[in-house]
Amino acid sequence: MFSRHWTRTVLSGALVVLLLSGAPGRVAAQELNCTVSVDYSQLSGSDFSFLSELERRVEEYLNEHRWTEDRFREVERIDCSFEVLLQEAVSLTEFRARLVVATLRPIHGSTQSSPVIQLNDSQWRFRYARNTPLVHDLESYDPLTSMLDYYAYLILGYDYDTFSERGGTPYFEQARRVADRARSAGGNGWSQLGGSPNRSELITQLLDPQYRALRMAYFNYHFGGVDRFVRETETARSNVLSVLQDLQTLYREVSRTHALDMFFGAKYQELTAIFEGAPSSAQAYGILSDVDPSHLSEYNQLVN
Repeated sequence: MFSRHWTRTVLSGALVVLLLSGAPGRVAAQELNCTVSVDYSQLSGSDFSFLSELERRVEEYLNEHRWTEDRFREVERIDCSFEVLLQEAVSLTEFRARLVVATLRPIHGSTQSSPVIQLNDSQWRFRYARNTPLVHDLESYDPLTSMLDYYAYLILGYDYDTFSERGGTPYFEQARRVADRARSAGGNGWSQLGGSPNRSELITQLLDPQYRALRMAYFNYHFGGVDRFVRETETARSNVLSVLQDLQTLYREVSRTHALDMFFGAKYQELTAIFEGAPSSAQAYGILSDVDPSHLSEYNQLVN
């Protein structure tokens, strides 16, 4: 079995590759290699150009903090992107925003990459004034840094899950602590009440034993599937099909599918590429059309 730290490869390729530009190399590598963009073009009525500095501050906050006890080499850092889309200025220093997060995992023995997270969080409200430092403090809730903490730990949890069976548990637990503190403080987007998915619901599902099959799916899909696809294509397809069967069983057992939707939201294009033209394409289509109907137009390529 791989350790968490086999060498990461250059990202490119023919399966499904999401390219993210990397941050400049550092001598002492931390865990995250995140690129950050802040778009405040939708704001009007005042001069918000000072928000351009927020991009640098968030990138430094994510990339320069040490989030784990493990030592990462530069090539092992987790490639990710944070896109902050400011949608409304509540005041000169308070904003409503949407956050788009994406992460990649290299595929062992190849120059290809596999998307792990692609999510869109539209319930973010925070304060930021010119020249404000971002302080890392897990013992207190801050609408800006707690959001960054939560997603940093979420990224680590998902990434570690792809390298070992439920290896991300310590980081998901940290994300839950952040979510619990934020929810207690009444933070926007953290409450488990209401019908729309939220951060607390996602982390609760990931740590719920009922969702064990989903956690295992991240490891089995990558270790037994995409990591073997180039050299053992049909074996890899068979392993991925088994993962889909396990997720179909889970889908029929649970009433809330936010965490499952996260899996397919990141993987639907890659799954189509894996099974397109394969003997098992019709079987894969049957499962995928059942558990992930929102991407049916993509899956239709498997039977057309």
